[in-house]
Amino acid sequence: MSFSQFGLDSRLQQGVALLEFHQPTPIQVAAIPVALTGQDILGSAETGTGKTAAYLLPLLQRLLTTATHSRHPRGLILVPTRELALQVAEQATQLSTRTNLRMATIYGGVSLISQEKTLLYGADVIIATPGRLLDHVGRRNIVFSALEVLVLDEADRMLDVGFLPDLRRIVRLLPRTRQTMLFSATLQPILRLAAEMTQQPVRIEVEKVVTPAAIQQTLLTMPEHLKSRAVQQLLRQDDMQSVLIFARTKHRADRLVSDLGRAGISAAVIHSNRSQSQRIAALEAFREQRTRVLVATDIAARGIDVEGISHVVNYDMPMQAGDYVHRIGRTGRAHASGTAYTFVTAADEGMVHKIEAVLKQKIQRRRLEGIDYDTPALRMPDAEAIRRYVEANRHGGASRYATAH
Repeated sequence: MSFSQFGLDSRLQQGVALLEFHQPTPIQVAAIPVALTGQDILGSAETGTGKTAAYLLPLLQRLLTTATHSRHPRGLILVPTRELALQVAEQATQLSTRTNLRMATIYGGVSLISQEKTLLYGADVIIATPGRLLDHVGRRNIVFSALEVLVLDEADRMLDVGFLPDLRRIVRLLPRTRQTMLFSATLQPILRLAAEMTQQPVRIEVEKVVTPAAIQQTLLTMPEHLKSRAVQQLLRQDDMQSVLIFARTKHRADRLVSDLGRAGISAAVIHSNRSQSQRIAALEAFREQRTRVLVATDIAARGIDVEGISHVVNYDMPMQAGDYVHRIGRTGRAHASGTAYTFVTAADEGMVHKIEAVLKQKIQRRRLEGIDYDTPALRMPDAEAIRRYVEANRHGGASRYATAH
């Protein structure tokens, strides 16, 4: 099947050609014809499956077919992160490059004023994170009277990070007569949300490819205190050309980057405490191979679309088995080979069993060469021991001073 069979506007087909999309992916084959009829959609699709074009093309087609001179937005796409907003906007701009459709990208971490100027000129499609969108609504910069299509991308992640109240506020502002499309990695977490926001949606579930056969997975068992040393050892291997490292928290991500820097290994980092300019700079440096190591948290990494990642390192075990699949899927894309290493402590064994149950396979284990597994952990003295030490030295110092004089 080819994109020409969808009956898209010739200008959109030129955009498809510019992006070098040759054959539609399974989610595009399933979703685009349904979306073109105007029906609501509840779609299950993971990052990297082509779901962005699966909703963008029908949305853009609708706007081109029902042309209007309204300055108010006719399409609204809500996403959980600034990175994903930028990537969706980039693809929307490329697909519509032969048209006169206008895009606006709205997200936090940058000036409201610069975004106000964009909105002042009018936008056919707004791609936004919920919180910043409501900021502009409160300032009366956006009116939804002309809205025709609402898309929620990565709806499950928006629920995970607490956007449900914002989503409900936004939906109450929209016309009741509209097309709504919800996309999520899994449908179960968003069924209640879908019941609130859609009308008789068509459910589309594309069979998940659990892990590409081209990804070589390895579990590296070690105590917690050897992780930093182990990742440094891995990064000294010649084939570690483009490495995405996942840490559990922002603090652990920052600390790992500091450890790597002291070892002479340059690394970029992205998480929610980094400014927008810092996050964009880190992604661009990684994408352009000016830095070969990017450390990220799960939430910040959503929406990262970088080709050619050679290795994924799970410095910390993910909290859910599904997140493991998302993480390692960043490598081995487009039939390329890839490698995923996961550090496993004794506390992680339960999650390993869950992951292997999802994968329906055992993951090979080994020890990392060049690491002394007998190295003891540095033990920090407890508060009581510190107090006793300070007290003893204070009195000892006083008596010595008195004796000397």
